Amino acid sequence: MPTYAYIILGAGWLIWLTPFLLIKRKAETPEKLDRRARWGLLLEGLAYALLWQNKFWARSTEDWRTAFAVFFLALASLFSWSGARALGRQWRIDAGLNPDHELVRSGIYRVVRHPIYTSMFCMLFGTGFMITSLPILLLSTLLFIIGTQIRVRIEERLLASRFGEEFRDYQSTVSAYIPFLKYSKLKKVR
Repeated sequence: MPTYAYIILGAGWLIWLTPFLLIKRKAETPEKLDRRARWGLLLEGLAYALLWQNKFWARSTEDWRTAFAVFFLALASLFSWSGARALGRQWRIDAGLNPDHELVRSGIYRVVRHPIYTSMFCMLFGTGFMITSLPILLLSTLLFIIGTQIRVRIEERLLASRFGEEFRDYQSTVSAYIPFLKYSKLKKVR
């Protein structure tokens, strides 16, 4: 793999990660917390780890794969920066609600309900196109979607329990984490 590919990957991951490091969060105990969402996080982590299980350093990167990687890494950064900024101190790794939790519907949250998952999905593609074969990327994508669906369903149950009809309206009009894909109509969280 050429040196520029490592630079692209390193810069992509650093730019994507930075907004999460900059968020100033209060050390407040959530009012509601559901740690079962960690199972989804585990599957997402396994999807990323699967990408690296090959000898990527021993082969060259095709130009079209590099172009796709740059495109998805740029999208990932856009979604992570705008999502983290809009969510602010409400962002957390565990699925939970703060006592003063607000339903964010502005900014990037008008495009997707879970822009941080969108950014993670884009990171998976950006990294995958650069370093792994397409069958492994497909398998990683499947694993990632299963993990993300676990997290989304748990988080949305929490949001529906707090915001009721307001959340259900939002859920029916805005895609979960793949822009313009309205699969949430198949099964609404009640």
